Amino acid sequence: MSTGTVTVRRRLHPLASLSQIQSTPSAQDGVPHSIEEDLRAYGCKLIHQAGILLNQFVSSSSQFVTPHILGDRKQVAVATAQIILQRFFYVSSLKQFSVADVGMGALFLSSKLEECPVRMRDLINVYDLLLQRAAHTVASTSFAHPPPEFKYTPMSYFGNTFYDLREALVVSEMQILKRLGFDVQVVLPYGTLVNYMRLLGLTSRNEAMSMAWGYLNDATLIQWLNRLQTSVYALYAVPTVVSAAILLTTRQLGIALPSDPTNCWWELFDVEWEDLWSVCGYVMRLYRERTTDERVEIMGLLTKRDFRQWLENKK
Repeated sequence: MSTGTVTVRRRLHPLASLSQIQSTPSAQDGVPHSIEEDLRAYGCKLIHQAGILLNQFVSSSSQFVTPHILGDRKQVAVATAQIILQRFFYVSSLKQFSVADVGMGALFLSSKLEECPVRMRDLINVYDLLLQRAAHTVASTSFAHPPPEFKYTPMSYFGNTFYDLREALVVSEMQILKRLGFDVQVVLPYGTLVNYMRLLGLTSRNEAMSMAWGYLNDATLIQWLNRLQTSVYALYAVPTVVSAAILLTTRQLGIALPSDPTNCWWELFDVEWEDLWSVCGYVMRLYRERTTDERVEIMGLLTKRDFRQWLENKK
């Protein structure tokens, strides 16, 4: 299992290598693919929820204005943290680092990258609340009658919980930088989507713009929408992801675009059909329904101790 820095294909948007995709460090430690995928996604959900509680999101009067155009660096920091978390687990195992710790470190790091730093104590308090709420949900499954309402119990200002979480945050941020080789640049897809839709003559169709925007949101988890995030931004370049959103949109709405073998619209953006179809598959998997037991199981694996205990019991 790799313990050093990641070797990525050198391009503007760093991607995981084929060997990292075929055999992730978690898979080498015996973690089932479905569990790894759902844990990564839940880690991104925690980042999103933490961003909301930290007031990292602002409303916009325009539905199709990118965060950068708005100057909303806070919202960009949340999306950046989610993508960094996905990249991190292509070079590190869930057995070594919990998704909660890495998510906390990724959000702390990305907020500094986007020049909108959050206070360490605020971030720790928010994650303590989120973890307590997840633990309450897991414990509630054992109740035969309706479970008691969740009530947050603040940690002691000088208690061990705070210092443990602070240490986890600092270590996670350091490990992210180390294992990703300080290559934490993230390119978000929204400006590219607007340009591509304009080039294809689709910007006048509000329904098409709204649907394509939604597919990108589903893939990046800018908006949670009760679906799980994919790892496509760690696997494919932005033009491929944007083209997949356009393909899904045009097929859903019955909009005809040139698709003949000698005249394919996606080739205009240097996108291969195999990659395009693969991204569509990742996005459509978001709509797979999870059972209550599956969701509760993931919530019970958010800390490193709980995950290692679960992994030992599975052997």
